[in-house]
Amino acid sequence: MEIQPYLFFDGRCEEAVEFYRRALGAQVDMLMRYRENPEPPPPGMIPPGMDDRIMHASLRVGDAVIMASDDCSLHPRTFVGFSLSISVPDTATADRVFAALADGGEVQIPLDRTFWSPRFGMLTDRFGVAWMINVSP
Repeated sequence: MEIQPYLFFDGRCEEAVEFYRRALGAQVDMLMRYRENPEPPPPGMIPPGMDDRIMHASLRVGDAVIMASDDCSLHPRTFVGFSLSISVPDTATADRVFAALADGGEVQIPLDRTFWSPRFGMLTDRFGVAWMINVSP
């Protein structure tokens, strides 16, 4: 069994995919736009103007998969009540990843030494996704 987060962005999925590619070294395994749907949805199901937005993306970060989409439900999406946690092998990687994700975001707990790790910090990135960065002891 695997748990894979699925993040919904309000029209900024393509920007988020590129950001995570640069910040985390994410590999884009799959990216499909609404216009590329091999089985067109029933009329009226997809709002006008969605053709070039992302219907589904799959990103690989290390051994983890994060999926993402531009939600077509027209309900505002917010990321509340969870954080994505990244365990990195060393402090240099923690410093780099933390700085990259914090660019344009907001730091909640600055990256620093804790009793359980040589580096731990929490932030919310520019898309509102909360992250915890931790060096594995």
